[in-house]
Amino acid sequence: MEKYDLIIQNGTLVTATEMFHGDLAVKDGKIAAIGQTLAAEAARVVDAKGKLVLPGAIDVHTHLAMPFGGTVSSDSYESGTRGAACGGVTTVFDYPVQRAGGSIMDLINEKKAVLEKEACVDYASHCCITNLNDGAILDEMATAVEEGITSFKCFLVYKKEGMMVDDGMLATLMLRAKELGAMINVHAENPDLIDLYTEQFLREGKTSAWYHYMSRPEFVEAEADKRAVHWARHLEAPLYVVHMADKEGLEACIDAKREGADVFVETCPQYLEFTCDVYKREDGRNFVCSPPMKGQESQDALWQAIKTNLIDTVATDHCPFQSTEKDWGKDDFTKIPNGCAGVENLYPYMLDAANTGKITFPQAVALCATNPAKIFGCADKGSLVVGKDADVVIYDPEKDFTVTIDKMHTLCDHTIWEGKSFHGYPVQTYLRGQLIYDDGDFVGKPGMGRFVKRVPRNNA
Repeated sequence: MEKYDLIIQNGTLVTATEMFHGDLAVKDGKIAAIGQTLAAEAARVVDAKGKLVLPGAIDVHTHLAMPFGGTVSSDSYESGTRGAACGGVTTVFDYPVQRAGGSIMDLINEKKAVLEKEACVDYASHCCITNLNDGAILDEMATAVEEGITSFKCFLVYKKEGMMVDDGMLATLMLRAKELGAMINVHAENPDLIDLYTEQFLREGKTSAWYHYMSRPEFVEAEADKRAVHWARHLEAPLYVVHMADKEGLEACIDAKREGADVFVETCPQYLEFTCDVYKREDGRNFVCSPPMKGQESQDALWQAIKTNLIDTVATDHCPFQSTEKDWGKDDFTKIPNGCAGVENLYPYMLDAANTGKITFPQAVALCATNPAKIFGCADKGSLVVGKDADVVIYDPEKDFTVTIDKMHTLCDHTIWEGKSFHGYPVQTYLRGQLIYDDGDFVGKPGMGRFVKRVPRNNA
């Protein structure tokens, strides 16, 4: 009789296309067998009767220990990945930021040295490029791709912070990425319009969190979305648009996709749950992120695109800051560090949407696991398939859970998800077959996470 390390039996297995009753066996960190009833022995047998068995989620958009806005995001690599594990996320992507004079690989290796000690789940890196260093970065991109870093981010905003790329640099990077089998991710907003409105509102004494939204309304994001998509179409280069929040920009991406362009769209739970009305609340500054939450029409468009499979991924843009830091902007919205927590809430949120009938469970798996793995070349991740990593989540569709900050595993002292109730919640998370989360408790340890070397698009 076959012997395995772990068998999860009697559950309903969920893929991006189907749900079926069966058993799943793990050996040496890999999914070794899937069947209706496995006649085998295992060192550990878990009964998942009445529960769903899912692939671990992949959050392809986090900013851990990131310097920004005069401080550093409040979750370390350890606490951020611990929270990920407790929400059913088994791989996170970080966004280290290259600066003038800095190299890609020096930055990646510096981050990896910390992640090797602290990461509680597996990890990968995009790299934000802000300066070409007289062309040296274009050469170094080839080395990065060989090392498994196959995506690079461009900010079309944050001009004053020295992070923005202009259209010429964006096009140069898109063409180089295409040549290497890599892809460019873009944060799309128009900085000149943001500056114009910001200066106007400050002159007029309009300084509350509401004016963060008013300085970056729908059409300010949409213009940059449309510009980036325009270059992707005409350069015939792949493009991944991060944290999509507005209807007009979304429609431009959908039109391009329908015309055969290699354009991928990510949105975030905060845009699906909240509208710009949160900025009128007394605690509105806690919701300040960029791009901001938009109006109801945009939120409706995002949900419609999710239901019709026209949004590819849901990720979090996890970048929390402490309440005292958010309070820097209580009288001046420009001083609020931009970002919110979310990595622990991603999978529960999307699975709740499935459990309440808004989408299907296979759609939730596609958005949070299978599509991210395919788009970013994580060959061993994202699916319940024999031979892939045994990153597995057991989900109890009858477990009720209400988010409070004391139940979260973040270092941040607040969460925008406070009071949000879910019907259904993850009860166990396995990383390569090892139990790391068990019904409310993190039971893994820092350093368990491994670097995910990704496959270039032209080799996928």
